[in-house]
Amino acid sequence: MTGTFSTGVPVADLEVAPPPGAGGARPADTRTLPPGWGRPARLAVIVIGGLTVPFWAGDYWLSTFGFVLIAAIGALGLDVLTGRTGQISLGHAFFLAAGAYVGGWLGGNEHLTAAISIPLAGVAAGLLGLLTGPAALRLRGLYLGIVTIGLVYIGQYTVQTWTAFSGGSGGRSLPDPKFGSLNFANGFSIGSHLFDRNACYYYLAFLLLVLAMLYVHNIGRSRLGRDMTAVRDRELAAAVLGVNVARTKVRAFVISSALAGISGALYGSFIGFVNPQTWSLVLSIEYVIMIVVGGMGSLWGPLLGSVFVIGLPSLLQRVSGSLPFLSNGNNQGVISPTDAADIAFGVLLIVFLLLEPRGVMGLVHRIRAAAVKRSSGRPVPGINTGGSE
Repeated sequence: MTGTFSTGVPVADLEVAPPPGAGGARPADTRTLPPGWGRPARLAVIVIGGLTVPFWAGDYWLSTFGFVLIAAIGALGLDVLTGRTGQISLGHAFFLAAGAYVGGWLGGNEHLTAAISIPLAGVAAGLLGLLTGPAALRLRGLYLGIVTIGLVYIGQYTVQTWTAFSGGSGGRSLPDPKFGSLNFANGFSIGSHLFDRNACYYYLAFLLLVLAMLYVHNIGRSRLGRDMTAVRDRELAAAVLGVNVARTKVRAFVISSALAGISGALYGSFIGFVNPQTWSLVLSIEYVIMIVVGGMGSLWGPLLGSVFVIGLPSLLQRVSGSLPFLSNGNNQGVISPTDAADIAFGVLLIVFLLLEPRGVMGLVHRIRAAAVKRSSGRPVPGINTGGSE
């Protein structure tokens, strides 16, 4: 699929070549890599850079990066449902909680290896998505969003009353993942370098996020991905063209919920202790902010959005002692880092919705298109360099 979505969201990782026979002389090719190697080279740099993070990042930032990657998995799932299929959901916390408690029960009570408990947590959340997905067949827009809010309150009531499974209102501890003799609580060493608990979670989240992104990328290139786009853009027209709208919506719910379950299993074990208040409506809204700020319908948008939502409070907390208006317990600042981050969320969300609905990825495409246009002297087909649509 080429071109631009009708919502203004460019196809992820679109490589657009100039049309043959375009007017004017063809500029000399200044690329240093063979044709077709640009994208693999960029991905290789990103992967290698990601793998080296535990070698230079301190405990504070390594923990933050781990939370960013874990959140990005769940945000990618929400983007499949909302950004790619157009189904509004404010109940993502419900599926995160399901994955956390199922993964914690299987790992702690049943003593299963994480290679089994984490995927099963995703399966359990996916089954819940299969049960709640049919609600999207009769509702849409604001009404569907309100129904999904109900899931959050149902989930909180369930974990409050099902004490044998969830620990009730007092919460429960969730064990660290184990892979055979490898226990994340103890870490592991390679040569003289010790990879602690934070490094173990970082690498596991990094691996699962890469696999999830590859999976979603392949979905986008498949018939299911095209059906999702059609349902999002014009549901009635999609049905007329032969798209099974009901099946497409339900499959989107299942995929979204399964990825949220995997993210929740990692998140719950990483923080080590959860209670019903952990899975509030605020958590669902934060995931919506991730995909809106990062860029809905794009492969990298959820990761960029999670960097913003998770990384900004950590950054403000880290520099709170250097900024006089931020309080850190030792000074009388005007505002706490958490409140400052909330204000920044609100302001930037409004700015992005008004000026760049495609989020950070929209800015990236604008900058890349402007750079290509400046270097070649002509616009790049298929990339919208004008105002927001």
